[in-house]
Order: sequence, then structure tokens, then C-alpha cells
Amino acid sequence: MSNIYIVGVSMTPFGQYLGRPIKDMTRTVVTDVLADAGAAVDDIEAAWFSNAAQAILEGQGSIPGEIALRTMGVQEIPVTNVENACASASTALDMATTWLEAGRGGVALAIGAEKMFHEDRKKMFSVFDGGWDIQNSDAAMDRLLALGQGVSDPDGDEDTGQHSVFMDVYAALAKFHMKSFGTSQEEIAYVAAKNHAHSVHNPLSQYRDAISVEEVLGARKVSWPLTLPMCSPISDGAAAALLCREEELHRFDSERAIKIRATALRTGSDREPKDFDRHITHLAARDAYGRAGLGPEDMDVAEVHDATAFAEIQQIENLGFCAFGDGGALTKSGATSLGGRIPVNPSGGLESKGHPVGATGLAQIYELTTQLRGEAANRQVEGARFAIAENGGGFHGIEEAVACVTILARD
Repeated sequence: MSNIYIVGVSMTPFGQYLGRPIKDMTRTVVTDVLADAGAAVDDIEAAWFSNAAQAILEGQGSIPGEIALRTMGVQEIPVTNVENACASASTALDMATTWLEAGRGGVALAIGAEKMFHEDRKKMFSVFDGGWDIQNSDAAMDRLLALGQGVSDPDGDEDTGQHSVFMDVYAALAKFHMKSFGTSQEEIAYVAAKNHAHSVHNPLSQYRDAISVEEVLGARKVSWPLTLPMCSPISDGAAAALLCREEELHRFDSERAIKIRATALRTGSDREPKDFDRHITHLAARDAYGRAGLGPEDMDVAEVHDATAFAEIQQIENLGFCAFGDGGALTKSGATSLGGRIPVNPSGGLESKGHPVGATGLAQIYELTTQLRGEAANRQVEGARFAIAENGGGFHGIEEAVACVTILARD
């Protein structure tokens, strides 16, 4: 089986761009990824287009990729639309990789483009309503909220404003972690402060202001124990990666090519809440490490799906960077900060960089590719050789409905 390489990456600035259409973001990010790879539109043999919200917010369903990419002159080749909740973009990368591994072609494009910001806030937040079993949503929420029973806001004010239903889900999971392991709200705040500090050095990040732990704890509550700086914002943006088989690598700059060592895509299971070693992400990570012939001790840098600061604690445990229950302490120790043992989310993470759902997974790949190339400027992880991305989406039962883990390497 041929090795697969990333030969180009691109990403737009993430933010809130009410007047900027999907087509425009697509044109920009595809132009940039081709320029980064030294390629032309005609080099693309197949494309996977990730988007999760356009059908709901704009009514453009069914063929969003064909519509958006046509403006770039991408015609005649196979275009596949990917919608897999917040893991849509990493799923697009996984599918493009698999297509190349199967020998169906030599060069493929994975692109994610998303507009989440909308003048109708109710409609905007409705995008998240389909991210779980809508026929059993009340029962699903009751089960998740039950995980946090016995842990509550000492001020008695759990919920203070309009937000995605998934912030309540993450709050319940955080309470369960607090109850199970003694994790504190302060440790969760350390995650947010770290990521906001990292974002200062990322010119493409939606927010670029450092925030102290004390400021994080004192900010407006969203769903206790989560405050506003602990939660990812509503975002617009796009990201892309151009991939090729090893046999085609001579057409590109091999010195900047990054090898995809493994991708692993999984759905969840009906596990018991305390069966942490059967968590969907832990199993996906185990698959990816096995395929890559590597382990968590080999990773130099990571991008994880911190839709909330608590989620980062959970995912660094699932990736094996520490024991279950020790994610908060590991963060507080400085190990996951730039300069630490395993820097996590040097981009600023979803909390700062932003979270345009259909583009998020490929934005992680953009960051890690940039790190492995040694091109990350003031946020560079020195000597980075191996990198891992974790991207999850939706909820089913007590965990994410889908998770994708990707391991990259600099040869």
C-alpha cells in the first residue's frame, strides 16, 4: 500500500463574516492550498467537501461541494459531500486518504468550509439540534445530565444565557469527571488560559487575547462549571489539504511534504460511564497508534477537539498523555503548554481559534502540518516530528457519536 502525503495546506482566518459566502471562502482556501503545493486545479483528481450547516442556514443542501468548487473550475472529477457533525472535515481527510490508498487516483483534495454566524440567533443555534437522536432527545439529555448529579455550582446559578445544547452536555460530562476524579473548575480554567495564551501567536485565530486563570473563572457563566472563555465560539471559515500518493510526490516539494501515518474513524458504543478505557476516542487513538507503529510517548504536538476546555482534559487522557483523571493536573503542571512535554493546541484550540464545524478538523491538520514543517513562527514546537489530531462530533449515549484520530509525521 502506498504512503500518503500532505503536499499542501491552507486555512482562512476564522471569525464571524456575515457577508462572506461559502463560495468565496472556498475559492480562497482552494487557491491557497494549490499555491502552497505548487499545483494547479487540473492536478486535483477527486475532492471531498465538508460542510454541516449550509443546508440548515442557507438551504443549499445535497450538492454544496459541487456548487462551491465549480466556482474554482473544479469540474468533471468525483466530488463527495461529507457531513459528520463536528468531525466532518477529519472524515473528509480520512476518506480522501483511503481513496488514495486504494489506488483510485494520485492526488486528492479535502476541504471544509462553513458559515455558522447568522443574524437569526435562534436559527444559528438550531444547527446543533440535529447532532444527536432527535427522536429521543429528552431521554438523551436526561441521561447525560444525570452523570453530573451531586456536583453543582456553589453559587446556585448553573445556566446564564443562550448557548448550544452541547455546552450543557459538556458541562454534565465535566461534572461527572469532577465527581469521579476530583477535577476542579480551576484546572478546567487552566486549559482555557493556556489556549488563549497560545492564540496570541496565531494570526488566523478568531480571538487573540491572553486571559488569566482568574479572568476565566470570573467570566460569565455559560453552563456551570463552564464560563464563556472555556467555550468555543460561533465561527465562519475554511481549511483544506492537498494529498498525494508517494508515487506522485516527485511532482511537489518533497521537503515540505508531511506523511499521514494513520487515520482512525470510529463511532461510539453503549458502554458504562465509568468504562473510560472504552471511550470512543481512546479506542480510535489505540487504532491509530497501532497503524502508525507509534505510541503516545512518541507524539511531539497535538491538536484536540476542545469545544470546551473540559473536553481537552478528557481527550488528552483518551490519547494516552496521562492516566484517566489526571488531565487537569497535567495541564496545570504546564506540560501541555508551549515549551512543555506535550504541547496541546498550539493554535489556540477551538476555544480561541474558532470552531466553524465543517472546517475544524482540517484546521487542525493545517496547524500540525505547519508545525511539522517548522513554519509555525512564535508558536513553533521545536523539533516536532510526530503529531496527532483528535476531532469528535455529535453525541450518542454518553459520548461523541463519531471520533477521528490522525497521526502525521515528518520524514
